[in-house]
Amino acid sequence: MVCGPVSGGMAKLDNVDASTLLAAFHEETDGKAVRRLAMAIAYLDGVPVTTLADRYGIPRSTIYAWLDRFEEESIDDAIRDGSRPGRPAELDPHEFVELSSDIADGPVAHGFTGSRWTANRLQTHISDAYGVEYSAGHARRLLRQLGGRTDD
Repeated sequence: MVCGPVSGGMAKLDNVDASTLLAAFHEETDGKAVRRLAMAIAYLDGVPVTTLADRYGIPRSTIYAWLDRFEEESIDDAIRDGSRPGRPAELDPHEFVELSSDIADGPVAHGFTGSRWTANRLQTHISDAYGVEYSAGHARRLLRQLGGRTDD
């Protein structure tokens, strides 16, 4: 049963309604969200962050970050991960066919001064023409895969 912060005052969740957390806990089905709610409820029941971290193998800094989110955001937002920038977009199959044609045309046809593709030229071309960022190593692999000759 959630009994609220222990006397002596806990540093976090003073303005978070325990009954609302408990109701969300009983309704939630997502594992990550349930875990975050359980940590907040246990904290409100007086379990120290250090004990929670040791018991569940979660870094203290992570638990503190979750508790901060409960104070700063709605419960629904606090229990869900925000969007994170992921890996850069890749060429779609149509663009990959176009790139193969670009390589066959040669770099001069695409505004470069050298007569052979280099990884750096191809990397720049893919970024400019398709808005996709690849490393020089990946550009080199694409050149080999698509039959382009390189100077590097």
